[in-house]
Amino acid sequence: MKNTTDAGLLLLRAGVSLLMTTHGYAKLEKLLAGGEIEFFNFMGMGPEISLVLTVIGELLAPAMIALGLFTRIAAIPAAFTMAVAAFWIHREDGLADQEHSLLYFICFTAVLLLGPGKYSIDSRKGKS
Repeated sequence: MKNTTDAGLLLLRAGVSLLMTTHGYAKLEKLLAGGEIEFFNFMGMGPEISLVLTVIGELLAPAMIALGLFTRIAAIPAAFTMAVAAFWIHREDGLADQEHSLLYFICFTAVLLLGPGKYSIDSRKGKS
């Protein structure tokens, strides 16, 4: 049974994270394009810093989660970014517009709570 649990954790970790990196990569391109950055200004930090933090939460952290590298730590910015998207950016939108952010938030929070499983770099280093 343990092998199926570890396989399930790998599927959850890698599947969700690789899907999220497509969103993060698009934002990285936006960040590197140059020119004026038009992006959500989270808590008055400015659009540039908000975009950098989003790239971390949608690209860097999910890439680490997919590999199982510092998985629980990386799940924090990934989940937080999705919480901001669902509860701040889309707070006045309907559930249909919040749904994707909420699903990612739930999955990254599950990864935070469950850990990376056996099939991860963390496990090989003894840090799961």
